[in-house]
Amino acid sequence: MQRRHFLSCLAALASGGSLLHGQALAADLKPIGKPQPFDYAWLKGHARHLASRPYQAPRSTLPKGLDTLTWDQYQSIRFRKERALWRDDQLRFQAQFFHLGLFFKSPVRMFEVVDGQAQEIAYDPALFDHSESGVPAERLPPDLGFAGFRINFHTDLQRDIAAFLGASYFRAVGGEWQYGQSARGLAIDTGMNRPEEFPNFVAFWLEKPARQSSTLTVYALLDSPSIAGAYRFVITPGDTQVMDIDAALYPRKVIERIGIAPCTSMFQFGENDKRMANDWRPEIHDTDGLQMWTGNGEWIWRPLTNPAHLRFNAFQDNNPRGFGLLQRDRNFDHYQDDGVFYDKRPSLWVEPKHGWGPGSVQLVEIPTVDETFDNIVAFWNPADKPQPGQELLFGYRLYWGAHPPARPPLAECVATRTGIGGIVGQPRKYFSWRFAVDFAGGDLSLIGKDAKVEPVIWASRGQIEITSARPLHAINGWRAMFDLRPLDDSTQPIDLRLYLQCDGQPLTETWLYQWDPPPPAERKFQ
Repeated sequence: MQRRHFLSCLAALASGGSLLHGQALAADLKPIGKPQPFDYAWLKGHARHLASRPYQAPRSTLPKGLDTLTWDQYQSIRFRKERALWRDDQLRFQAQFFHLGLFFKSPVRMFEVVDGQAQEIAYDPALFDHSESGVPAERLPPDLGFAGFRINFHTDLQRDIAAFLGASYFRAVGGEWQYGQSARGLAIDTGMNRPEEFPNFVAFWLEKPARQSSTLTVYALLDSPSIAGAYRFVITPGDTQVMDIDAALYPRKVIERIGIAPCTSMFQFGENDKRMANDWRPEIHDTDGLQMWTGNGEWIWRPLTNPAHLRFNAFQDNNPRGFGLLQRDRNFDHYQDDGVFYDKRPSLWVEPKHGWGPGSVQLVEIPTVDETFDNIVAFWNPADKPQPGQELLFGYRLYWGAHPPARPPLAECVATRTGIGGIVGQPRKYFSWRFAVDFAGGDLSLIGKDAKVEPVIWASRGQIEITSARPLHAINGWRAMFDLRPLDDSTQPIDLRLYLQCDGQPLTETWLYQWDPPPPAERKFQ
């Protein structure tokens, strides 16, 4: 999968303090050509027509001066705050643009839509302050184009609420104003034994909102060797920001693995996985688990890991009700990071607006050596492979914020810890691995001291030992514990499944885990 460097770039740009306060297109930004009729139906037809033609790769060569920029030089290129879209129109939204350079080499066309008429916005070097970058602005071509854009909302024009930059990546914030994981328009062949394909948003249409509207509509055209697509984003800022998305996709060829509503994140290490815990901070991750609400109503929590080798899992489902990568652990003390604030990173929840049929939520975990690489991807993969000539329609909502809008009525997993198994104080005679899983919420408050609470545990291989379930008053919840003893020398992953029940009634969501047994030579127990 594509690495995280340009996403880190986006985070720094978004917090760099150079935020737009420009004027409307008619007053300041130069138009290209004449306005043309525009609506979503036209965009879908355009994407279908585009898919019927051979793919043409976008320009990816930067002019001299932009092709050798360092990170600091690129970050110093500032959009001039007096030139923003809708700056003086007394609207609740403003838009600002990103310059090409560094990792962003392909131009993206920008349009403003007013009363059903689209007017292209021309690139102009004068829109940007290049003075600290060393870039000779006077030598930049007038048709250079933009790299992307970001959005400001009237409640705080000093910080942006969303940004679209790089391939089909975009990010947003909730009420804690912290960027974290990213979404993508589409994922193709993620986690396979060949290079991943990264579709690009090649053009955006920003629809001018009504005077008192707190909703912004953005349209996008997606293109890649395998597919073209039309997207509509209806964006509503809030403590939980909501993006209502419609996507119409037109494959050029059969796609082996298509990812709908992909979420992209980073997990280096946490309380359950210390493999790369070489930092002074206790935990480093944008998100700590994948949550799924299946079509049959089951709630599932799968903690993330940083595996030694690429790991792929597919969770079969039919008409999923929702899924997402969540940052459940929001305790600053667990991270001790006062620079990028992992405790404030937004969760991202995907809610289908209609039945998506059979398929699977797929999770790809890639080894990473540090926090600068995105190594986690989750998406929906339809059971039927897309075929050329088809029209694939998907509608869904993305929720960006501290907590997803849908939460299980059962107790949630709030921590997963692992370590050497056995009984403290007694000599260990063989290797085993312990799992301690904490649950809180739901109906656990109703459990009396005489109630019989049992852990229901399943393993795909090995022997389950020393099981227990007991109250954990520190979190007003319960802790389930068990040891897993490998019975063979295999290092292939072992799948685990756990929930708590009382008299046959489930009390908790279902905890899933995948554990890699160490090689026999490393199974030390003394």
